[in-house]
Amino acid sequence: MKRVLIITYYWPPAGGSGVQRWVKFCKYLPEHGWQPVIYTPENPEMQSIDHSLEADIPAVAEIVKRPITEIYSIYRKVTGKSASQAQVNMVNSQEKSWKQRLVMKLRGRFFVPDPRVSWVKPSVKFLKEYLKEHPVDVLVSTGPPHSMHLIAQKVSKATGIPWVADFRDPWTKIFYFKHLELSDRTVRKHQQLEQAVLDDATTVVAVSPLVQEEFRQRTSTPVELITNGFDPDDFSATDGLVEDGFFNITHTGQFAADGNPTLLWEVLSDKCRESSLFAEKLRIRLAGKTDVQIANSIKESGLEKNLINLGYINHDNVIREQSGSCVLLLPLRKEPEYRATLPGKLFEYLGARRPILGIGQTDGAMARVVSDANAGLTVDWTDKAGMKDFVDKAWNAFLSGETLFDNKNIDKYSRVETARAMAALFDKIS
Repeated sequence: MKRVLIITYYWPPAGGSGVQRWVKFCKYLPEHGWQPVIYTPENPEMQSIDHSLEADIPAVAEIVKRPITEIYSIYRKVTGKSASQAQVNMVNSQEKSWKQRLVMKLRGRFFVPDPRVSWVKPSVKFLKEYLKEHPVDVLVSTGPPHSMHLIAQKVSKATGIPWVADFRDPWTKIFYFKHLELSDRTVRKHQQLEQAVLDDATTVVAVSPLVQEEFRQRTSTPVELITNGFDPDDFSATDGLVEDGFFNITHTGQFAADGNPTLLWEVLSDKCRESSLFAEKLRIRLAGKTDVQIANSIKESGLEKNLINLGYINHDNVIREQSGSCVLLLPLRKEPEYRATLPGKLFEYLGARRPILGIGQTDGAMARVVSDANAGLTVDWTDKAGMKDFVDKAWNAFLSGETLFDNKNIDKYSRVETARAMAALFDKIS
């Protein structure tokens, strides 16, 4: 069996979408002749803990952990907040305290590309020695944090091992980059580091076709598209799931204040006043880390009794929430860069085979996938009429037991298929 070394900051028991991509790859890579070797911090900052993800780590996986000096632990002490209390969207929040503004300025000016950069030098030193006794055929770095790419870049140069730079999100074109309070010098430094990663990698992997197009314009390095996906095994446990009789509109995962769909809350509030049955049956279920502004906005719309804020729940229960929903809500953040984004939860929504209401750019990457899969509808943030029409149709389908969408063309987004594509890429470059 060939070996692939995966350099990742996020790994179980940490929870969240940043963990799931490579846990799921590792689950299926051995079927294609690849043994995953994970290099990850032994003491990372974890905003959430989800032990259920550990069940997907294959027995053949080799886990190598090394300590990291966590700059964010200092931030928590300065602000007095734990990792679990941090805002979903602290970087571009308009309500930052002076302490948060100071920390953001220090982070932007002195920690390039990110606060995990202190782990680069000791990791390179360790891995060069480790690989002498434990050789691998391919290196993978997955970012953000993009310091992981700098580790792989240096190790690949020193060893000659082919390297895949996996971008779960863009670097300088990500939505929050412009909010980092960077000096002109540090902006140029980010751009130089990003370009060097794009140019030095054996292959670059993007998770969105629009990001793939942008990277291809900037480098001669091959840029492949391997999206996130859904794991069919996750949904097998929901077979025979009995619905609870409520009209559940569900959002799972991080829900940031700058993606607050205020017009949707107005639509739901109006319909509650028009129909006592709708008011009785409506449940707005939030599963995951949700900024307080979201819950407050729902309550201010008169929907407090309809709100069920579950907070962070493990991945198994997230799947059950998705599968028991009448509408899966997917609002993007109100940033132009989000046009190119394919949120990881989109693919799990596809796997749940429930109607998706996307809110964001109607010509963006998310809207393309939702339309191609006939899985729902994407409307603009300002399209109140479109939201009302969707809710009306979903409510009527709920009452009649009909199916709104057929979720065609989703098999290509299965984790089984994405792992097959990743293994084929490893075979090609090794």
